[in-house]
Amino acid sequence: MTEAKMHTLEVPGAVLHYDVREGEADTEPTLLMIGSPMAASGFGTLASYFTDRTVVTYDPRGSERSERTDGALQNTPDEHADDLHRLITALGVGPVDIFASSGGAVNGLALIAQHPDQVRTLVAHEPPVTQELPDREAALAACTDIHETYLRSGSGHAMAKFIALVSHDGLFTADFADQQRRPTPLTSGCQLTTTAPGTTRCSG
Repeated sequence: MTEAKMHTLEVPGAVLHYDVREGEADTEPTLLMIGSPMAASGFGTLASYFTDRTVVTYDPRGSERSERTDGALQNTPDEHADDLHRLITALGVGPVDIFASSGGAVNGLALIAQHPDQVRTLVAHEPPVTQELPDREAALAACTDIHETYLRSGSGHAMAKFIALVSHDGLFTADFADQQRRPTPLTSGCQLTTTAPGTTRCSG
């Protein structure tokens, strides 16, 4: 596989940065690896294992190198899906295979809903589709509180609540949502430390 070559693509409201790694054999369809808000830098090691095809990674609008040009502060799955549609079109390849993780999985699902002809296979890894959960009201309340905590108190407090949310085992309840809304003891700067396999601790 060749070294990643950076390219840019102007889309409505943003300038996307993406990297292309050409495969040694190129016997398989182009593979897109996407996250959100995780950018291309998070896929470097994984991309290196796919030497039989071209691998494309990119920074979603508003993440790392891909700055928004319209002043907007929020991104929607439909905007990301349109960006991916334009990216695939600009690459001149398709249909492509996509490995999509986290928010990228939601954006990938939005893409195939709008442009199914551009995707051969989509692996949607852990999409945060909270709306589909049976306990969605309490889970959404906890997510809303994380966002409000970030705006009010910064990333350290918000990350502590996020870790509590993703570490929760079982159905979300109103009591859990109420507990999440209580102030966190962190002051600033959440440091993430892996203390054991599958266990992450946030400390200030």
